[in-house]
Amino acid sequence: MVCITPQLWEPLHGRTVLFTGGTGFIGRWMVETLAVAADEFSFEVEVIHAGRRPVDAGWIVSLQALGMRFRGLQADVLHRLPDIGRSAFLVHAATDASAKLNAEDPGRMLDTIVQGTRNALEWAGRGQVERSLFLSSGAVYGGGVPGFDRPEDLMTGPDPLSPSSAYAEGKRVAEQLCAIACQTGQVPHVSIARCFAFVGPLLPLDTHFAIGNFIRDGLQGRPFVIRGDGTAVRSYLYAGDLAIWLWTILLRGGSLRPYNVGSHRGVTIRELADIVASRFDDAGAIEVMGARSAGPVDHYVPSTARARAELGLEAWTSLEMAIDQTIDWYRSRTTRERR
Repeated sequence: MVCITPQLWEPLHGRTVLFTGGTGFIGRWMVETLAVAADEFSFEVEVIHAGRRPVDAGWIVSLQALGMRFRGLQADVLHRLPDIGRSAFLVHAATDASAKLNAEDPGRMLDTIVQGTRNALEWAGRGQVERSLFLSSGAVYGGGVPGFDRPEDLMTGPDPLSPSSAYAEGKRVAEQLCAIACQTGQVPHVSIARCFAFVGPLLPLDTHFAIGNFIRDGLQGRPFVIRGDGTAVRSYLYAGDLAIWLWTILLRGGSLRPYNVGSHRGVTIRELADIVASRFDDAGAIEVMGARSAGPVDHYVPSTARARAELGLEAWTSLEMAIDQTIDWYRSRTTRERR
C-alpha cells in the first residue's frame, strides 16, 4: 500500500492502543493495517481489544506473526470495561451498523451507541489515553440537501421523532459525549471520523449494503436486484484507503474537529450495478424493482475537502479497482474453503 509511510506510525512505536469493535469490518482493517506497518517498519505496538465474543485464535496468531502484541478482553462495552493500566490511544469502533437492528429494536441500537461510547470514554480516562478516535457516521447530517455533497459544517440532522433515526441520533449524542469528556478533562483529545460507505475484502455480502449485495449476486451468477428505483447516489471508499484515513485522523486530526471519511465520487445505484456487472463475464440481468420516485434524489456523498486539504488524504484506489480486489478476495476465500 503506497500510502503507508514510516512517519505516520512514529507516535505508535512502543505504545498501546485500546480497541472496541476491532473485529468488525472497519476494526479489522485498522488492526491488520497497523500490524502490517509494524512489521514493515520494525516497531513494537500492543493492541488491547474489548469485545463480547472471544477473538478468533487464528487471527491472533496471524497478527503475532507480524510482530504485533494482541490481547483480547471478553467484555461488553455496555458495561464498565476492566482496568488495563496506562495506554496511549483509544479507537472506539464498537457499533453494530445494522439496518435490521435499527428497524426492529431502535431502543437497543440507541443504547448500544450512547452507553457504549460513555463506557469507552471512561475506559480511556482511567487509562490516561492521550488521543482517542470515535467512529461516527455521515448519518448525523440526516437527509441533507438533495444533490449536495455534505460538508462537516452542515447543520442538518435526522428526524428526532422517527424511531428509524435511532442510529443517527445515537451517533449525534455520542459526539456530544466526546465533547463533554474533553471539556471536563476526562480525556484530552478526541478525533471524530464521520464514516460514509466502503468496499473491500471482509465487507458483508448479505446485509443492507448495496455494493456487497451486487458483488454477491455477481459471484453467484444471479440477477442484480435493485430494490428502489436506482436513482439514489452513493460513494464508496476502498477499505485499505479507509484504514489509512482513520489512523491519520487519530494521529494528526484536530480534537473535536470532525472529518468526513469516504469517497467524493458519487454514483447512482443503477450505475453501481452496471459497474459491478461489468466485472463478471457471465453477469446476470439488472432488475430495477422500484418505480421512479417523484421526490428528491437520495444523495449520500461526503465532501472530503477538509480531509484532503488538512491531512493530505485521497481516495487513492479507484472504485473499479476496489470492486475487483473485493471480488478476487471472495473468490480466493471460496477456493480455500473448498480444499
